[in-house]
Amino acid sequence: MGLFDKIFGKKIEEQIEENQSADIFKFDLEDLDESAETVALDTEPQSEVEIVEEVVSDPIHAPLDVAAEQPIVSPELETTVDPVVAVPDPTEIIAVQETEPVAVVEETPEEIETKYEKSLKKTSKSFGARFNAFLANFRSVDEEFFEDLEDTLIMSDVGVDVATQLTEDLRHEVKLQNAKSKDDVKRVIIERMVDNFGESGLATELLMHDPLTVMMFVGVNGVGKTTTIGKLANRFNLQGKKVLLAAADTFRAGATDQLVEWSRRSGVEIVVGKEKSDPASVVFDAVKRAQTEQFDVLLIDTAGRLQNKDNLMKELEKMGKIIKREIPDAPHETLLALDATTGQNAISQAKEFSKVTPLTGIVLTKLDGSAKGGIILTIQQVLKIPVKLVGLGEGMTDLENFDESLFVKGLFQDLI
Repeated sequence: MGLFDKIFGKKIEEQIEENQSADIFKFDLEDLDESAETVALDTEPQSEVEIVEEVVSDPIHAPLDVAAEQPIVSPELETTVDPVVAVPDPTEIIAVQETEPVAVVEETPEEIETKYEKSLKKTSKSFGARFNAFLANFRSVDEEFFEDLEDTLIMSDVGVDVATQLTEDLRHEVKLQNAKSKDDVKRVIIERMVDNFGESGLATELLMHDPLTVMMFVGVNGVGKTTTIGKLANRFNLQGKKVLLAAADTFRAGATDQLVEWSRRSGVEIVVGKEKSDPASVVFDAVKRAQTEQFDVLLIDTAGRLQNKDNLMKELEKMGKIIKREIPDAPHETLLALDATTGQNAISQAKEFSKVTPLTGIVLTKLDGSAKGGIILTIQQVLKIPVKLVGLGEGMTDLENFDESLFVKGLFQDLI
């Protein structure tokens, strides 16, 4: 049984049999106005935080003067050196004030499903409008039909690769040849699209490890990466886990202040470094403290300077070496934050970041403000990267685990 039948129940063969006598030229197209996309800007609070306690890192570490624009020695040239030299700059350990994390009342499955439906409404209406316009001109399943279908899918932000694969699969779909009505054609196409998506078989659950889970977050500036870390920290804290944040984006003005504010709001501690300091030093101190003080989860924020890919790659590689020296199987998750409102540009970012560092999952933010949620199809089917978290609102509790069934129901709610 394919994903379509699991979600929507009735098999397409049964529907087609009911419509065998239908006249394909007698149907009306409902006028659906394509909704204009509203880009929901994800704002991240900035405020001053009182530093309760400062702990200077081990003074015996030899300082390194590493600037963002300076090249970092490649690992091939370090083979004669003992494992990675670490911790160039003093870092601060900020013990946050006694602040209660935002309480979370456990949501019912129905409430979560409603969140998905509301967040995907713009995408569903946009996709539905284009799809119904395409079906209005349907006369027969011929080459022109497949060309128009492919164009419609591409304009609906499902991506060129997904559109091409789907149309090629449908060329050999017997059920499509037997379709006698607009509704039959629609259901065959959607069934194939959903089943192709379900065949990816990617694990979408976050990987948790005992005694310490290390998660590193990457992504360009402005996609909601810091916000995601703050919301996830709040979730873990309320689950009874001891959480530590690491502010390793030391180059962007305000990045550390934003993460410090999120640590205060979520009631967890944070390790920060001096402005423009080597991010690897922050990571080193954070890992050591997480181990020493028996934290359960370490969440690491990183810089997003994708335009300077070489330096970013060396920076992430150095962080990875430091983490692995202390915890060989870490980081357990390397999550890329993508802004759903940017559509195919988010796909380009995913392709570029996957060249820089191995990715274990995607966090798709601002899904509630986008008409381009169909990019999830491309992310999982073409890039083979699982979507693990989705942002379904601006509230502290609106970061949800990705559920492919709820996503599919929400995406096609205006068509099925």
